[in-house]
Amino acid sequence: MKKRIALVLCTVLAVTSVLAGCGGGKQPTMDSSKDASGDAAPAAEPAPAADATEASGGDGVITFWDIATDEPDKTIWTWAVDQYNNNDASEFGYTVEQVATVNDQYKQKLSVAMSAGECPDAYIHWTGGPMIEYIKSGYAQDITEYVDQYGLRDLYTEASLAQCTYDGKIYALPVKNNSVAMFFYDKKMWADKGYEVPKTLDDLEALCDKMVADGITPFALANQPQWTGSMYYMYLVARHGGTDIIKDAYAGTGSLVNDSTIFAGQKIEEWVDKGYFPTGVNSLSPDNGDDRALLYQGAGMMLHGAWQVGSIKSENPDFYENLGAFAFPTIPDSKADQTAIVGTLGDNFISFNCTGDKLAAAVKWATYYSTDDFMNLDIEVGNVPPLKKASSTEPAWQDILAVLNQASDVQLWWDQYLPSSVADVHKSASQKCFDKSASPEDIAKEQQAALDEYLAENK
Repeated sequence: MKKRIALVLCTVLAVTSVLAGCGGGKQPTMDSSKDASGDAAPAAEPAPAADATEASGGDGVITFWDIATDEPDKTIWTWAVDQYNNNDASEFGYTVEQVATVNDQYKQKLSVAMSAGECPDAYIHWTGGPMIEYIKSGYAQDITEYVDQYGLRDLYTEASLAQCTYDGKIYALPVKNNSVAMFFYDKKMWADKGYEVPKTLDDLEALCDKMVADGITPFALANQPQWTGSMYYMYLVARHGGTDIIKDAYAGTGSLVNDSTIFAGQKIEEWVDKGYFPTGVNSLSPDNGDDRALLYQGAGMMLHGAWQVGSIKSENPDFYENLGAFAFPTIPDSKADQTAIVGTLGDNFISFNCTGDKLAAAVKWATYYSTDDFMNLDIEVGNVPPLKKASSTEPAWQDILAVLNQASDVQLWWDQYLPSSVADVHKSASQKCFDKSASPEDIAKEQQAALDEYLAENK
């Protein structure tokens, strides 16, 4: 796949000393460094590392936190845990205990645990700015030697490992899926209605107008957690002005108050007025499957991550038979790269909050997520993991891979690219587009103000 991951990560310095013991230890020594894109990272005061904690497993136990509360995630995450526990636990002297939490509750739970010094031995996350904060706090250990020891560079795609890398060192492993945002739709319903896949934004709006006239809600969106609606905002900014907008703003050389962010806000509000979104969109929950339910009930399309393929296959096999996908439409007169896509190459990423023998055992367990057996299981449930061998003959994945293969850039989700304090403001501000509770200009200014505050505190 022809793509580059341009990660301008947060202003954090590289961890160069190893924590003593698991679940925390001494304050790491920080050196002047560069971010993953090679640009100089401004100095920042490292946060104090936490001490050994309750969430960290006791003697002989590796505590692992994930979000595998529903199928197919339960099956695929537990598979590797069982393989390790059955085959390697006695040799390494550690078993893995899995603790699953619902997605949006998980994010808060992990943040609270780290603040209280109760970080587990291993945990999933989404890289970007938060991962660097974990490194800064001493909660994510350098696993480069194990990546080389187990030959993992030969198994994972280069771009997916790039998302796990900071200052030339690897701090996480990508797992499960190439999770890029696409529009999903019912091919049979569209064929029956005479709808065609839109290529441009004008095409998309014309199609949505037809759907509204036919009594169909065009977009199946559940935006209670805010990050789902953010996909529309991110894509509109990228299509209008390019992916450098967020990178330059984060680097302090640009601003989030610009023609493209205002365009994105105006376009979403225009679509709200036209009835493109469901009633009460900001109160609907993707954790409850409200967005998929709308799609099953006849909504026109759903902009979402590629993990939805596996969820739909498991939840509604009949609907899955006709599932199709297409890229966010282009803006032909824009100078921005119209092949860029939003998402991650890796649905989740595992980092490790332990050292010594426990870290060796934990990484050994995580290598099961890169085996051929896991890859085949993952593909069977509807995913395509970020492994070099991985592919799929499933129709929806053929659509997704065709887009991936043409993409020259993958823009990491803003709420993962940005440090957590700014990401929270981005999500809450962009949500205001969908109830028109603030103007597009004020929404852009709110995000920039949060970024300015962060950059001022971390010079």
